[in-house]
Amino acid sequence: MNPNIEQFKLTLKRGKADYVPVAELGIHPIIKEKYLGRPIKTLKDDVDFWNKAGYDYIKLQPKANFNPGKLLLQDNENTTFNDDGTVSRKWATEGKGIITNFKELEKYQSPKKEDFDYSNFEKVRDILPEGMGVIGQYGDIFTMVWEFMGFENFSYALFDNPDLIAALFDKIGNLVLSMFEYFAKSDAVDVIWYSDDIAYISGLMISPGILRQYFFPWLKKIGDLAKEYNKPFIYHSDGNLFKVMDDIINSGVDALHPIEPQAMDIAEVKKRYGDKLSLIGHVDVDLLSRGIEEEIRIKVKSNIEKAGYNGGYCVGSGNSIPDYVKFENYVAMLEAAREFGR
Repeated sequence: MNPNIEQFKLTLKRGKADYVPVAELGIHPIIKEKYLGRPIKTLKDDVDFWNKAGYDYIKLQPKANFNPGKLLLQDNENTTFNDDGTVSRKWATEGKGIITNFKELEKYQSPKKEDFDYSNFEKVRDILPEGMGVIGQYGDIFTMVWEFMGFENFSYALFDNPDLIAALFDKIGNLVLSMFEYFAKSDAVDVIWYSDDIAYISGLMISPGILRQYFFPWLKKIGDLAKEYNKPFIYHSDGNLFKVMDDIINSGVDALHPIEPQAMDIAEVKKRYGDKLSLIGHVDVDLLSRGIEEEIRIKVKSNIEKAGYNGGYCVGSGNSIPDYVKFENYVAMLEAAREFGR
């Protein structure tokens, strides 16, 4: 298949393309290299992988370091932004983080907007195959705030120190928003994708009211940029999002990822919100890791029948493709998408 970013964008806008596209937020380099058949050392190598695997785009992130001082989070550096654009995470900061008061916030060595490196975006157009596009992706305003504070401390501060919460959201939010301003204005970027987990399988991490106060205003700012520059807007969050689905839609989101299988039924989401949202994903990572190829084929076919019958659906995992996914199952998902998505 030749890539066709216009067909992908049509799908994200709830249209019916000539085929059901495939989409992923993240794919581990080990999986990429095995599929491509060689190490991925350059931007051209990465482009070749996304193209060979049948994606209509390459997903790029700006290079950024939100912890330049190498401050310790829960006795270990929690988040590492790798050179290839992937993110490595250790155990989440549950207790007390590094920012618990304004004095610690002032000491935090925040990056500046001009520190972010967009060089891959400037280079990529010259090496893209005809028809292939670019997704600009970043996220984690909410996640970075609570990780810097520690989730327990963050939870107390919502009541005891809301001014600190607001200040940290403002600092992180404006930095991340600057990335989406670049994505929106850049001729190199076709689609924008914001990722930030706000829910578990059983429900939201914090109340809808708190999310509306601190999180959704930032999501809407990104949505407003997408609308102004006419670029499809994908939002990723794991978990059960039913209580805030209207907030997500009202923020200008065009497509929701990944419709986590254990949290939300894709047929129900399609029935209730398919006229307002395109859907991406819903092939369980556990199934991809422990299932067999025929089970993957059955699941992909079922998802397409339930969510892609009138367009507005992309095949993909229920989160991402980590290194422990069975390679054969990942390939089976791609092949099933091509077979049943016509």
